[in-house]
Amino acid sequence: MIFISLGKMRKKPDKELAAQATKVMDDIKNRGVKIIGWYWTLGRYDTAIIFEAENEKEALKTSLAVADFVSTETLVAIPREEAIKLLS
Repeated sequence: MIFISLGKMRKKPDKELAAQATKVMDDIKNRGVKIIGWYWTLGRYDTAIIFEAENEKEALKTSLAVADFVSTETLVAIPREEAIKLLS
């Protein structure tokens, strides 16, 4: 399953915080979560992470792992081609 996690940073980022977040993301990858893209963004959210996880429980574990750094809103993503097949 593909997920898009939008985040708001809990405090002003610095290089130390970025290094800590990178370590957490490496741990997440070691659990079998595939990071497709990781971005800092402008606008309402500060970060966007697109990732693939086995199921919603693994996605929740991912959100909880980064909770010290960002508050997140995670969306389930369905590839466009699959969604079109569902149209009547």
